[in-house]
Amino acid sequence: MPTSLVTGGAGFIGAHVVNELVNMGHQVIVLDDLSGGFQENVNPKATFIEGSVVDHALIDKLFEKYNFDYVYHLAAYAAEGLSHFIRRFNYTNNLIGSVNLINASVKAKVKCFVFTSSIAVYGGVKPPMNEEMTPQPEDPYGIAKYAVELDLKSAHEIFGLNSVIFRPHNVYGEYQNLGDKYRNVVGIFMNQLMQGKELSVFGDGKQTRAFSYIGDVAPHIANCVNVPAAMNQVFNIGADQEFTINELAITVQNAMDLSGKIRYLEPRKEVVHAYADHSKAKRIFGIDGFTSLEDGIRKMSGWARKTGIKASVRFKDIEVIENLPAFWTE
Repeated sequence: MPTSLVTGGAGFIGAHVVNELVNMGHQVIVLDDLSGGFQENVNPKATFIEGSVVDHALIDKLFEKYNFDYVYHLAAYAAEGLSHFIRRFNYTNNLIGSVNLINASVKAKVKCFVFTSSIAVYGGVKPPMNEEMTPQPEDPYGIAKYAVELDLKSAHEIFGLNSVIFRPHNVYGEYQNLGDKYRNVVGIFMNQLMQGKELSVFGDGKQTRAFSYIGDVAPHIANCVNVPAAMNQVFNIGADQEFTINELAITVQNAMDLSGKIRYLEPRKEVVHAYADHSKAKRIFGIDGFTSLEDGIRKMSGWARKTGIKASVRFKDIEVIENLPAFWTE
């Protein structure tokens, strides 16, 4: 039975990957500090340990105790826009925490290190983004993700550590943190609708994204270690069809059977159009389709209603307040 460490396994994507691994017969150890996830998300057949990837001493103890075959690193604070204002926090958690895991994986001779990067590494390059493009990240979150990608490349060249890197984008679905007002627009909209609030949209809402249902992403992340052609490769993964934020707002309202007025906020610095080419992932993993936005939102809406309204908690440790969007201070 393979033994796998999943960091961030109480969080959104991580919890789904844990479920897939359990179904594949892995012994799964989940490490999560519960800063954005919830212990109830963790599959009961997995072993849960509360702790942070920043704690390198804890990381070393876990590797010594469990002798991991695989590492699935999904722990991160994935708020692109907010990352400009929490740079120290961003780099400590998303970069240094990753380095702690890479060091331990090299020493333990882990068979494969699976890393969830992000489409944010591409920055403002003209879409659709493909893996042959040179990343040009425009925010600290994307910079940190790309730095980890480069570090994994170096670790393979120097130490032979194998890795598979995924660049998912705008993933939504069950287990998403509905109370996080800084990221995951689908969850934000659903939470606002259930409270009878206006839907908050930065700018004119004409920004385009390809929203990706979690069920189309998590299985391939989990199973990639069994696909030899995936070793030491980078993959965009997610939905092909892009939509505007305005179109998303209408789709969410229809699925929730609730209506809400859109509150247009001052634009924030962000990539306007971001969607990716998935030809490589389709070829290597045999992907032949994806869940439509309407179907995926409908699935998530049922879960959201059962979960109920979540209080939006303000991020406590903003480091730079200059140019911080006023909405984030409410």
